[in-house]
Amino acid sequence: MLPKKIAVIGIGNTLRRDDGIGIEVLESLLKIYKRKGIDYLSLKSASFDLIHRIPSYDIVLLIDGIEASLAPGELKIFELKNIKYNLPNSLTSTHELSLKSIFELVKKLGLKTKIYVAGIQIEDASYAEGLSNTLKRKKADIVKKISNFIRLRS
Repeated sequence: MLPKKIAVIGIGNTLRRDDGIGIEVLESLLKIYKRKGIDYLSLKSASFDLIHRIPSYDIVLLIDGIEASLAPGELKIFELKNIKYNLPNSLTSTHELSLKSIFELVKKLGLKTKIYVAGIQIEDASYAEGLSNTLKRKKADIVKKISNFIRLRS
């Protein structure tokens, strides 16, 4: 059996406070928990470039800041195909494509890739650098939980 091709993709804008959490978590994973055989990619936004990359992998984990009316810094990991069943309509990404748009494109294209989203509730997406104090405090725990999730799938 061939090893699974896995990509971990951080999405975010580091010039909009907590919106950069996906990029910051990805950078921490690279420093602390990098695993051989997994591609780590940093993207500024969920765009059509992302859709072109997905078919190259068996499993993709998208790490992104979300607005889902959760407690700031709360992490939810879910399979993208379940987005319309398990998550409120208010769940949005702050990027070119919403998570729902990505789901709909993947479904229409018939991609076989298993796609997960590690959504982290943002607190502040104003134009400034650096995470809010809340997300700074929770970042290490978020990174550890995401690392464990990756470990179980690789």
